Amino acid sequence: MEFLKARGVEPITGKPYKPTTQGKNERFHQTLHRYLHRQPPASSMAALQLQVDAFDLYYNSEREHQALSPAMTPQEAWNATPKTPPPATPREPTPGPERRTTQRTVNRNGCATILGTHFKLGKEHIGATVHILHDESTIVFFDARGTEIITHSLPPRGTPYVGNGKPTGVEADPRGTRKKRTNYPPLKNRQTKPQAEVSTQS
Repeated sequence: MEFLKARGVEPITGKPYKPTTQGKNERFHQTLHRYLHRQPPASSMAALQLQVDAFDLYYNSEREHQALSPAMTPQEAWNATPKTPPPATPREPTPGPERRTTQRTVNRNGCATILGTHFKLGKEHIGATVHILHDESTIVFFDARGTEIITHSLPPRGTPYVGNGKPTGVEADPRGTRKKRTNYPPLKNRQTKPQAEVSTQS
């Protein structure tokens, strides 16, 4: 990444296992696979590379692209496009901080413990193995598919707990708040004593 940035290239990345974020690449892979399925099975990597090279030549230099002007190939469109000049003095990429990687299993409280600190990831990750990448300033948690769960600034040594920023308790589920209930004992059948009759005669 730093190598590309130093030469004036802006890298654009997508999330792992998320084809919708890189649709053009996925569509190109589909076309390449269809082409290769029509070819004889390659007996070696060298033979497979020859098939891919033949596909690249046809796809870019011989095939007319339906999204371009009539009778124009992708290579002709590229050649006719003004080019951005490269940086005058490309800088050498500076080495970043050393990063370490490890794995942890999320406990029943939804936390993963590393460097003496409990990091809250969420109950949805209980029992899962998470991948952790950290350096002197940042710590990043990923699930088994490589999707980022959460990123934190590395806390000072001795920090016991770091939350995930999500509300808990009443704030998380106001409707689930338990209302105070008073259980009254059932009423017993009260037997009233008969009142003595009062005579109105004098």
